[in-house]
Amino acid sequence: MSESAAEKTLEPTAKKKQDAAKNGDVLRSRELTTAVGMAVGAGVLMLAAPLLAEGLARIAIACLRFDRASLEAFRPGLVAGLAARTMLPPILAIGAVTIVTTVLVQVLSGQGGFNPSALAFKGTRLNPIGGLKRIIGTQGLIELGKSLLKLALLGGIAWFWIAGNLAAVLGIGRGSLSAQLGHAQAAAAGLVAALVAGLLAIAAIDYPLQVWQRNRRLRMSLQELRDETKQAEGSPEMKAARRQRQRDLARGSIGKAMKEAQFVIVNPMHFAVALTWDPALAPAPVVLAKGRGETALAMREIAAEEGLPVLEYPALARSVYFTTRTRQMVREELYVAIAALVAFVMSLKRGETPRLPRIEVPGALRFDAEGNPEPIAKP
Repeated sequence: MSESAAEKTLEPTAKKKQDAAKNGDVLRSRELTTAVGMAVGAGVLMLAAPLLAEGLARIAIACLRFDRASLEAFRPGLVAGLAARTMLPPILAIGAVTIVTTVLVQVLSGQGGFNPSALAFKGTRLNPIGGLKRIIGTQGLIELGKSLLKLALLGGIAWFWIAGNLAAVLGIGRGSLSAQLGHAQAAAAGLVAALVAGLLAIAAIDYPLQVWQRNRRLRMSLQELRDETKQAEGSPEMKAARRQRQRDLARGSIGKAMKEAQFVIVNPMHFAVALTWDPALAPAPVVLAKGRGETALAMREIAAEEGLPVLEYPALARSVYFTTRTRQMVREELYVAIAALVAFVMSLKRGETPRLPRIEVPGALRFDAEGNPEPIAKP
């Protein structure tokens, strides 16, 4: 094997990525998952903020109101029950939405679902040397750099937010309880929004980086690409079986039409056209079925089973194939050529042994295998 064939310099194919995902090597971006989860959680928190503020006000009133009856019959369980009934439902709803969002983001961005093999025990995970290599290796250094940058960015956002809102935060203790809760809610919302914006900025940098790292990790050599292509194409037996299935499908779709045909023109393997001529139905021969590739081979097989004459006229077969639709009469320019073949077939049916007629196809109706007009020869 040449050195160039063994070097992994080619981008991974879709199959390579799918196989890697099945083995647990999926695209992971913790920063994206964290950012989207925090953003959705913060959004739900903002929607539930009035309900939470109202609940906190009721709990505060219940905890801070004392009268003679409360002192004589002290029952802290009532206050605890009120706090649980008031605060747990919105908190659990926020947590559930955040968890579901986190899982969906990981599944959608990671190109895969649940992989049970990832939960299997692997002794290499307990190897301290392997863990040390992961920590001080290239990936470990990248993760360390990302953590430091994230800490600096989020810390800077928090610092600038506090510096600009310090006076408002210190003034929360003044005023009525409802006013204090309103100021606290607004302050918390502003800080959370700023931090979520920072997390989204980090995710916008980290996700393309993870894509680049994974593609680099899954790079393929030229030999691997050749092996994958060979495997995708399959063995000769699989190819033959696939062609046979295609032919069986073609036989089912054209079988009825072939039973009405009188003869078939072929080219000799790639094109086939089945025709009939009945003066009571049409004044000219009609194309009953036509096909190329596996369909043409299926038509030849059916013709052999039905005892239909198979006439090899490449230029005429291509001409009829590309100029006439199924259940349509042939072009007027081809009447003479087709009439000669009809006369030949009729002679065969009468038990005669005529010679194959010589057919001339007009130059304007000559086509190559792709349906392109052939150049007209100059006299």
